[in-house]
Amino acid sequence: MSGSKRVLFAHKSEEEFARLLDFYQVRWEYEPRTFVLEAADDGSPVESFTPDFYLPDHDLYLELTTRRGNLSRRKLRKIEKLMQAYPSIRARLIDPAQFDAIMLGRENDWRQPEDETP
Repeated sequence: MSGSKRVLFAHKSEEEFARLLDFYQVRWEYEPRTFVLEAADDGSPVESFTPDFYLPDHDLYLELTTRRGNLSRRKLRKIEKLMQAYPSIRARLIDPAQFDAIMLGRENDWRQPEDETP
C-alpha cells in the first residue's frame, strides 16, 4: 500500500481513488511504468502510455477517466494498443460512470473530514 499523502497526483480524482485503495488496504503504485506503444525506426518512442495505477497484488494496471467523450475513447484506444503490444499485461479503463459508482459507494467511510465541502 502506498500512502496517498506522499504522492503528487496529476488529478484530484487520482488522489481520491488512492485514498479509497488505502482504505480497503489495496496495495498500489502510481504511474510506475511507461509503455512504448509505437516506436520510430530509430527506436525512439512515437506514442507511449503511462497507466495511472498498478495494483501489484492483482497484477493489474488501471487508467482512470472522469471525463466523458473523446478523452475516454482515446484512453480506451491506448489500453487496447497496450494489450496488443504487451499481451501479458492486464489493464483496465475505469470510465466516468464506473468511477462515480466506485467513489460514491462508500464515500462516508473513506473520505477524510477535510475533504468535505459545505
